[in-house]
Amino acid sequence: MNISVLSGKGGTGKTTVATNLAVYLSSKGKNVQYLDYDVEEPNGFIFLKPKIQSVKDVKVRVPKIDSDKCIGCGECSKECRFNALAVINKGVVLFEKLCHNCGLCSLVCKENAITEKQRKIGEIDIGNKERLKVYRGKIDIGEPMGIPIIKELKNYLYKDSINIIDSPPGSSCSVVNTIDDSDYSVVVTEPTIFGLHDLEIAVNVIRQMNIPLGVIINKSGSEDNIIEEYLNSENIELLGKIPFSRDIAKAYSKGELIDNIPLGAFEKVLEKIEMGRL
Repeated sequence: MNISVLSGKGGTGKTTVATNLAVYLSSKGKNVQYLDYDVEEPNGFIFLKPKIQSVKDVKVRVPKIDSDKCIGCGECSKECRFNALAVINKGVVLFEKLCHNCGLCSLVCKENAITEKQRKIGEIDIGNKERLKVYRGKIDIGEPMGIPIIKELKNYLYKDSINIIDSPPGSSCSVVNTIDDSDYSVVVTEPTIFGLHDLEIAVNVIRQMNIPLGVIINKSGSEDNIIEEYLNSENIELLGKIPFSRDIAKAYSKGELIDNIPLGAFEKVLEKIEMGRL
């Protein structure tokens, strides 16, 4: 079972909800895993503080040009849709970070001058926090594409586990690739006009992918009606609220899990799991 936790924008409390939800379900005796798919800024381990047991490199395939065989015909450059190859003075220049690892260039080369090699773009950290198994994807500095790391993380989505997926923020390709096999999505928002705007975008993406969803309002206060009116009009379930609290902010700033976080939203998710509604 895969439960993705996402938000329309950064800073709404997505990781706060994902980490605390994973720990809460684990405390209830559930077989739970936490996976941080926010590979550009994976903050979940700051709060969970797990013991790292192993690290796995993530590599992608890129072209390797045999200059002795290459005649500089330019077919590889012509067919590359990502402009990762250029022919200059009958030699091929490769822009590795533009390559999308599709392998087309090696197929169109009539001289068999193109093979492939492996290039590291990031890593996956694997560890545990007591009974909770945890995974974190990390992209190397300067790398532009994290989707291959996200796809590698999917190998750890075990069917006999409740997999809490900490999604990247926003509604980019990385988010779509993260949540595409979710059984349920928990969307975290905040009661502001900006929060509502980005919530609407996130909901639109999730609905186009036919994924059931519920919403948690973080930093809840007197302006909650901004979000609640929208949820009512769209028939979206409000799972619960996390108050705008100085104590919670202090715990967050110290990288601590929130012991006194209201558990109503988490209990609703647990109820859905136990009743087989996810």
